Amino acid sequence: MDYSWYMSMKRTNVYADPEDLAIIKEAAKRRGISEAEIIRQGIHLAAMANRVWDEPLFSRTFEGPGRTLPKSEVRDTVAEAVRRETGSDSGSAA
Repeated sequence: MDYSWYMSMKRTNVYADPEDLAIIKEAAKRRGISEAEIIRQGIHLAAMANRVWDEPLFSRTFEGPGRTLPKSEVRDTVAEAVRRETGSDSGSAA
């Protein structure tokens, strides 16, 4: 087994609910992985859920009529914006 990843990890202690630990123990046995691996996965999910990104996920905006558009109009508007941005005027979307 390759333990090269081990050196980059930090050890910490946490308090956990006994019921949660029992669930983790059962899941680890069922999945054939260590309890520590399940806890590491949980820590990663919590970290990512609480991360603040430097840039917004969607930075582009599209002009519209100020009302909720039907799916077909959204598709056509986005397709037109892509055509303008890429300089492609090879017809309409099928």
